[in-house]
Amino acid sequence: MMTKNIYKTTRACLVCCGIAAVLTACTDWEDHYEQALEGGGNATLWQQLKANPQLSDFCEVLQKTSKFRMHHKTDVTYADLLNSGQAFTVIAPVNGTFTKDLLLRLVETARGDSVVEKSFIFNHLSRMTTSIKDEAQTLHLLNGKNVTMSASDIQGVPVVAPNQRAENGVIHVVSHALPYDYNIYEALCDEPDLSEIGANLRQYEWDEFDPDASVSSGIIEGVPVYIDSVVHEHNRILDAIGYLNSEDSTYWAVVPNNEGWQKAWENASQYFVFDESYQKRDSLQRYWTSRALMDDAIFNMTDQKSVEDSLVSVPYLNWRRSYVAGKPIFHIFQKPFAPGGLLYNAEKLQCSNGILYKTKDWPFTPEQTFFKELWTEAEATWLITEDKQCRYDRIRMMADSISENTFLQIIATSGTANWEMTFRLDNVLSGEYDVCAIILPQTVINPDATNLRPCKFKATINYVEANGKAATYNCNNDQFQSNPEKVDTVVLAEAFRFPATNYSQSTNKISLTLKCSITARETSKYSREMLLDCIYLRPRTSKSE
Repeated sequence: MMTKNIYKTTRACLVCCGIAAVLTACTDWEDHYEQALEGGGNATLWQQLKANPQLSDFCEVLQKTSKFRMHHKTDVTYADLLNSGQAFTVIAPVNGTFTKDLLLRLVETARGDSVVEKSFIFNHLSRMTTSIKDEAQTLHLLNGKNVTMSASDIQGVPVVAPNQRAENGVIHVVSHALPYDYNIYEALCDEPDLSEIGANLRQYEWDEFDPDASVSSGIIEGVPVYIDSVVHEHNRILDAIGYLNSEDSTYWAVVPNNEGWQKAWENASQYFVFDESYQKRDSLQRYWTSRALMDDAIFNMTDQKSVEDSLVSVPYLNWRRSYVAGKPIFHIFQKPFAPGGLLYNAEKLQCSNGILYKTKDWPFTPEQTFFKELWTEAEATWLITEDKQCRYDRIRMMADSISENTFLQIIATSGTANWEMTFRLDNVLSGEYDVCAIILPQTVINPDATNLRPCKFKATINYVEANGKAATYNCNNDQFQSNPEKVDTVVLAEAFRFPATNYSQSTNKISLTLKCSITARETSKYSREMLLDCIYLRPRTSKSE
């Protein structure tokens, strides 16, 4: 229907906003846009349209729809625009073939002109002055969509009278209005059963004024004045995960209906509780919950090798972690169309820039997407926030059992010193984890070593409560020992719940302190050397929904 909200792509915005200015007799404006058309008639496009009684409905809509400029209604109608020196291709539907009365009622409302402009008028205008030829060709419309023109039809709509020339363009009369195809973003925003997702995404829209692409008429009282302001429309979510509003890209997306989205939202939001010291904690929670639910739901089709075998979501391109030392590969979903697969029994909605798959429920689990295993590599020395009575070295060694083929050798500064080292832990969610340290055997450095001794140590988890107060957990004051003969995953705390997240924050609020705890009389029994591979946070079972 004609009330579909259109969200233009950046490219479309450059085209569409390029005409968004009040038409006056300004020479700058006409010099900027006027394109003489050889062989054109003596009448303007508007005069040609008005002269055809079959197009009176179309003309009435053009005459009563005002141009929008930077989201504000102007005094310029599309009749004025087509009667100016600017060049267009006009696809004109004959009377009685579109909902004229509905369009005219819309333009009487506060924002109706903008809706009609985007969904109807821009769907029948192009900046390309293109004549119909025998061979098929593509026409780029003002709403960014591309339609196919053949000798007999435009996007499947029969042409009644092609190639009617005017002094500022060409008119093709068609038997009825061109179909309007949603792109994926428009479908998310306007499909009734997806309105919860659409409302969520719309709150992240923002505009960026482009002075370099805009047309200036000079400076008045020290302030630049523009006769044509180009504004790029963005969305913080889409800018991060995929341009679902781009007509020049091809995506697949899989999303749940409103009920499924709300259910998933309530569950996912529990993992993004920021402590009260953050002034915009609620906004952060909303944003990262949205990202958590959407990041793996988008698939750029240029990155797929065989969709029957697997689908790779957008975050994988930035992540690209290989399978090392037992680490899983995230963001790849096997056999999506098989029973139990991501798209099994999903409802398929064809869009202008790809396919939207609708499901009853959010088709993921937190552990598949945002509630991932966290690996803090010990050799990432920039994550060490404090060290005492020790020296340490990064040692690189190629081995399947060594994460990232590098580990940290920690050595006490004296034979009786108990060293201490604190590691910052990033991107921890407000959920439950098993907190572990992966320690390598002494034979990694010296395969022929004998008299192998474990390292004895304590651990403390440093975190913040939801109220922002710093807190610690001493891991039951346990004494841990590493196995000196094999790669050892030492569980320091089981199902430890972090009350607040530090996701995507630079503040050092969550960390782990390891402290050697060998008494003088135990020196012969234990070793003060530790070969620390990484700190590993293993997610526990999903929160109840």
